[in-house]
Amino acid sequence: MVVIRLARGGSKKRPFYHINVADARMPRDGRFIERLGFFNPVARGQEEALRLDLERVEYWMSKGAQPTDRVKKILKDVKKAQA
Repeated sequence: MVVIRLARGGSKKRPFYHINVADARMPRDGRFIERLGFFNPVARGQEEALRLDLERVEYWMSKGAQPTDRVKKILKDVKKAQA
């Protein structure tokens, strides 16, 4: 199964996540198919907190990719902000 999930980066106490499309059997931070954007939960000031290619997300979901719970929440928030 193909999933859309977060892969953790950043240093200790400063998380940074890449939003990836990956095979569900691969490790969380391991091999991925495509990188769709990033999420920075500790962004401050002028830092960009989220960048996401919604067109590619829709493409992968149409092909059967399943987003994780956290990615679903991020997508919901992005769509709400655009409306």
